[in-house]
Amino acid sequence: MTVKARFSDFFYTATDGLRLHARVYGENSTATPVVCLPGLTRNARDFHGFALYLSRRRRRRRKVIAFDYRGRGQSAYDSHWQNYNLAVEADDILAGLSALEIEHAAFIGTSRGGLIIHLLAAMRPALLKAVVLNDIGPVLEGEGLAHIRAYLDAAPRPKNLEEVVALQRAVHGHAFSALTDEDWRRFVNAIYREDGGRPVADYDPALLKTMSDLDLDKPLPDLWPQFEGLFRVPLLAIRGENSKLLSAETLQEMARRHPGAKTLTVSGQGHAPLLETAGLPKRIAAFLDSADGSAA
Repeated sequence: MTVKARFSDFFYTATDGLRLHARVYGENSTATPVVCLPGLTRNARDFHGFALYLSRRRRRRRKVIAFDYRGRGQSAYDSHWQNYNLAVEADDILAGLSALEIEHAAFIGTSRGGLIIHLLAAMRPALLKAVVLNDIGPVLEGEGLAHIRAYLDAAPRPKNLEEVVALQRAVHGHAFSALTDEDWRRFVNAIYREDGGRPVADYDPALLKTMSDLDLDKPLPDLWPQFEGLFRVPLLAIRGENSKLLSAETLQEMARRHPGAKTLTVSGQGHAPLLETAGLPKRIAAFLDSADGSAA
């Protein structure tokens, strides 16, 4: 583990031998640790500000682990792009938690991370002590997936970070009207890295092949059966007000089906809300504190 000022880099080996990475914030404490799982093309840096808040609070500081899936961030690229799938990535998370000797945790999943949480609930139900789903649920709207695929396929290669910010605002600005200039810069720095003096998206380009076979003209299979696996744990479901992936109707149905579920809609943000903004760190921390109490 290479110790840094505010977090540690943790490298471990997947069951197939690939070298994977996670960031570890804070120390062990009596509070339940938190595991953060990012979206499709995102990485552990997405959670930096949020993880700092949880790991540095005066009360109930928490150990936070933010994962890079294979092919993203500091994790190695997989020569077999077909392994960029939910089942393999869920297994990778289990391998990382085993290496870190974490037997249970609260899980926060943004987009794809939330889908992985659905699988973990079926694979290792005792692992989950609380769940936060960030703009994801059992029903994925085809319009949202089409939007994601379109902007990933057409993404140009910018010359500098200022150009990246301008491009991201052009694509997402309408849905994320609440973001400040600082928010946009932080967002861009989380998803791009420098390569040869130019910014590049921090994921294996082969990852996009996994989106090519999606037939968005047909209804997508839902995950309501897997969602039932979350009924036994405290749940907070967050939706961006302008999200095209998680509908308001699905959010309402999630609350109806899950006993005691809490929901939260973030104004002026789309898919997916930035967890370090809009007062979300305090609200999520309060939910986790309450979940610890209900589990006591």
